[in-house]
Amino acid sequence: MPNGDSECAWPWLWRAKEASDAIPRAAMTLLVIAIAALSFFYLFRRRKIGTAQLPPGPRGVPFLGYLPFLGTDLHQKFAELAKNYGPIYKLQLGSKLYVVVSSPSLAKEIVRDQDRTFANRDPNIAATIMSYGGRDIVFSSQGPYWRNLRKMFVRQIMSNASLNACYNLRRQEVRKALSDLYRKPGMPVDVGELALLILINAVMAMLWGGTLKKEKHEALGAEFRKVVAKFMVLLGSPNVSDFFPALAWLDLQGVERDVKRVHQWIDDFIQSVIDCATTAGRTNELFEQKEEEPKSNEQQKDFLQIFLDMEMDLEDNQSFMDKNRALKAILTDIVIGGTDTTSTMIEWVMAELLQNRNVMDKVAEELTEVVGVDKMVEEQHLPNLKYLDAVIKEVFRLHPALPLLVPRSPHASCVVGGYTIPKGSNIFLNVGSIHRDPTIWDKPSEFRPERFLEDPGKYDLSGNNFTYMPFGSGRRICAGLALAERMLMFTLASLLHSFKWELPQGAELELSDKFGIVVKKMNPLVAIPRPRLSTPELYMSS
Repeated sequence: MPNGDSECAWPWLWRAKEASDAIPRAAMTLLVIAIAALSFFYLFRRRKIGTAQLPPGPRGVPFLGYLPFLGTDLHQKFAELAKNYGPIYKLQLGSKLYVVVSSPSLAKEIVRDQDRTFANRDPNIAATIMSYGGRDIVFSSQGPYWRNLRKMFVRQIMSNASLNACYNLRRQEVRKALSDLYRKPGMPVDVGELALLILINAVMAMLWGGTLKKEKHEALGAEFRKVVAKFMVLLGSPNVSDFFPALAWLDLQGVERDVKRVHQWIDDFIQSVIDCATTAGRTNELFEQKEEEPKSNEQQKDFLQIFLDMEMDLEDNQSFMDKNRALKAILTDIVIGGTDTTSTMIEWVMAELLQNRNVMDKVAEELTEVVGVDKMVEEQHLPNLKYLDAVIKEVFRLHPALPLLVPRSPHASCVVGGYTIPKGSNIFLNVGSIHRDPTIWDKPSEFRPERFLEDPGKYDLSGNNFTYMPFGSGRRICAGLALAERMLMFTLASLLHSFKWELPQGAELELSDKFGIVVKKMNPLVAIPRPRLSTPELYMSS
């Protein structure tokens, strides 16, 4: 072996021949210490989590990983891969590691046993922009800000008292829609667009008591649906910038540019709501202003007024700009989460009922028995609509709005199912696959609501049964679940009770879907409503 400084492969590592070498020598010494420390930490961490290996998974190609083979329908692709690699497997997508879980027992480990570890988010570029930098409930990671935000939202906005107090506002908007339908007998209706308009108006009314001006209804509703649908596709589509953060500045697919445009439209929409609520007596070109009514107690305030009256000190040293972003982020959650996903599920329910006329007949019979044809549906009727509830649950099983939920990210490396899950990886819970697992569900491809009547207490939407989690589970379960349940059931019951629905002559119904973070029907559902109540006067009530 050669000896001497002149023949050493890296002589500058060990000796500084001149005073000017002191700085690089010191830097290299620090680097060696850092490498040693990181190596020790890695070995210590491996010792703590045991010798478990990473989950199995497809190899992919160098640099890109499995990206070239991913496709666009992720929920279907993930189900196919599970057949080859089992209920937990990994995918290397660019520089990021993803883990897909599709069994109830493993899901339980994540959402119950190690819920705190898996409570973080790693929002992609689209989600970061739309959530005002991760300031909303959905995409902010756990910590004081998220805990305070969720506590405020669930306890004060989504409480039974608050939801009961604004029932009349919801009912009024549903009744208006029924009246409008009655005035257009035999006209084909885009069911998803109709549902979205009802929900937009209901949410606007609950936010601050104002609704869309009548002349703006159809145009703005159609544009809102188009904008939100585009965002959902952008949010769920693979983006090179997310998988290779070093290339994000190039925005190779134009996703960041497109999301910013969508975000600007929604931000303007939200700002118009805030302007109307915070400027006394002011109206704008989109919203009507309701007459001020005396409020007998705090619970009768609009949602937005509750927000504005609260301090909203969600974190230390929160600036006015931070509070404004937080308010807009929360309102965006309510406006999008309370309209898009719910209208999507209304469309799926109506599609399945039109595909299964015998089930629709049973729903109609139940509504006649519980409500009667000489009355309108009220929220007090909903607990007695057991069969309709089973229908909705079955649709959530077959067509969960978010079949992959919102990905979680562990804040520390841990073990799930005997496999190491590294810190910072992204975890998909494939509830769409769990909901169609033949080892769990009898004839899982069939639409059979009766399965939810056989043991009524076994399944609900709260995520406590890990074979059925359409809204997620654990501390990251959907914060707006209480409102979603009420709005979905009440709107559907009202539409099905007030009208008989049929397909246009010659139309063929299909149930294919298109993937976004919210999975929608590939083609909009168009149907014709026929009045079924006893007197025309019922349709004119509000």
